[in-house]
Amino acid sequence: MFLGLDLGTSGLKAMLVDSNGHVLGSVTQPLTTTRPHPQWSEQDPHDWWVALVAACQMLAAEHDLNALKAIGLSGHMHGAVLLDQAGDVLRPCILWNDGRSAAQCRTLMHRAPNLHALSGNLAMPGFTAPKLLWVEEHEPEIFAQTATVLLPKDYLRYRLTGDCVSEMSDAAGTLWLNPATRDWDDDLLAATHLTRAQMPTLIEGSALSGTVAPLVAAELGIPSVPVAGGGGDNAAGAVGVGVTEPGQGFISLGTSGVYFVVSDRHNSAPEHTVHAFCHALPRRWHQMGVTLSAASALSWWADVAGQTVEQLLAELEHSEITETPVLFLPYLNGERTPHNDALASAQWFGMTGQTTRAHLTLSILEGVAFSVADCAAALRSAGTEAKELTLIGGGARSARWRQIIADVLQRPLDYRAGGEAGPALGAARLAMLALTGDGEARIRQVCTPPPVVARHEPDPHHVSYYTAKLARYRQLYRLTLPLEARHEHT
Repeated sequence: MFLGLDLGTSGLKAMLVDSNGHVLGSVTQPLTTTRPHPQWSEQDPHDWWVALVAACQMLAAEHDLNALKAIGLSGHMHGAVLLDQAGDVLRPCILWNDGRSAAQCRTLMHRAPNLHALSGNLAMPGFTAPKLLWVEEHEPEIFAQTATVLLPKDYLRYRLTGDCVSEMSDAAGTLWLNPATRDWDDDLLAATHLTRAQMPTLIEGSALSGTVAPLVAAELGIPSVPVAGGGGDNAAGAVGVGVTEPGQGFISLGTSGVYFVVSDRHNSAPEHTVHAFCHALPRRWHQMGVTLSAASALSWWADVAGQTVEQLLAELEHSEITETPVLFLPYLNGERTPHNDALASAQWFGMTGQTTRAHLTLSILEGVAFSVADCAAALRSAGTEAKELTLIGGGARSARWRQIIADVLQRPLDYRAGGEAGPALGAARLAMLALTGDGEARIRQVCTPPPVVARHEPDPHHVSYYTAKLARYRQLYRLTLPLEARHEHT
């Protein structure tokens, strides 16, 4: 039995799988995000641990956890967990969708003009390095006490094992790692006044990182088992759905949206706002485009409308609406690909007195699909085309949304069983590999794609509608960009 832990933005998922990779059970503990100021997004790492303990207790009520053999970790990337010399958390974690450090990105580029060549990525507010520059500038007393910087899932590892360890896929999202060499870069660290001594040890995601401390194991009600390196949420999600070979890809509809394609080398293309990271498996890399609001845009609308997401989607189906003149830009948290614009804002355009709630719901599904199309176009401009695409993430449960994306991209998409649990399943698979070896044959044996539940072929009747509307979607951002620039200075 193996345990996969996925620290998501909205909840921590714990999943048990057997030695054959079959899911035995899973539970989720909710988490909340605080936004004390505009563009800020933070969580208390202590809440993650409370959620982990509760999740293990829930699993223990249904399963004999004495049979547990190893644990794998996954989690949202780019967060900054700062520890002092005693290992205590100094401040709330600044999350991936926090946009406060746009000015620090410019500072970082000035200090490290070779950042693109070394990291293979643009300096964006979501990444970890600019966050540390912000802390240095605005909270110097906190920065001075910072002995260790950990990524979110690696803080859970620290609480489990007492070891400060990270792995390549998550570390690549800090801007301190050189993904080509799979090692920290001293020049990039120096640009943020940090050193290797403040960084966790690096391993591959399929390697062993440590063992659960006996007292912690007793608290959790589990044996003192090994903990695998694991992976950032997207890389772990890829492992969970068998996206492990060059040319394979997926689209994730989680809190954020991701267009992810595996490669056999580090193909950086920062000029196209494409992320180029290490995979969670050795000898592999990946490129991806990211939209910061995907399923979270629909959740936001549900909260505003006083409905559940399920109610909104059911209302849309009953309305029989298939097209809407309303455009939605889903930039609730700014945007990464293709704009790298922390100040981009969401907006509706084209509403009339005849616009209904169902029209607005459909416009959100379409707007996220258009943002995914922008990600696909960015990767295509960088010379990367996915040979096959799988849909994963909680939002992918909606057959309507899956079909819209297939129509917008004008290519077939597969939805696989358990796709919404990809990162947790991938973390469990990495735990299996850490115990049994990560040779190519073993990777292929463990990381098999789940069965296809539905295949979505693009509907030729919708080509002209979506082609024209995608062009208007892109034009709307360009036309309103001057207004966003004025807002920045007010």
